[in-house]
Amino acid sequence: MGKKIIPMSGLRNNKGFTLVEIMIAIFILVIALLGLISVTVMVIKGNSFSKTMTTATTLAKDKMEELKNTGYGSLASDTDTVESIYTRTLIVTPDSPAANMKTIEVKVEWDWQGATRNVTLRTIVAQ
Repeated sequence: MGKKIIPMSGLRNNKGFTLVEIMIAIFILVIALLGLISVTVMVIKGNSFSKTMTTATTLAKDKMEELKNTGYGSLASDTDTVESIYTRTLIVTPDSPAANMKTIEVKVEWDWQGATRNVTLRTIVAQ
C-alpha cells in the first residue's frame, strides 16, 4: 500500500475560532465591562450622598435632643457651622401655632456637587 493523498480541502480544522468571532467576543466583553464600571461609579456616588445625608440628619437630631434640655424661656434662634461643610440653623418661632407655644425648626444645609441640600426637622414646644 502506498501513501494516501489527502486533498487540501481535507486539511482544514473547523474546531478553532475565527478572528471575526474573537473580535465580536472581545467587543461584547468590553461593552459589559463598561456597563459594570458605570454602575459601580453610580453606586459609589450614591453611598457618598447617603453618608452625607445621614450625617446631616444626625446633626439635626442631636440639636433637637440638646433643645429638650433647654428651658422654654431660653429657646432662641441660632446658626452654627459643624464639620466645616454643614451649616445648622435653629429657628424658634414664638406663639406658633398657638399662644404659649414655640415652633422649633432645625435645618442642616450642605453643598453637594454644586447644589445646596438640606435636612429639616420641626417640633412644637409648649410652656
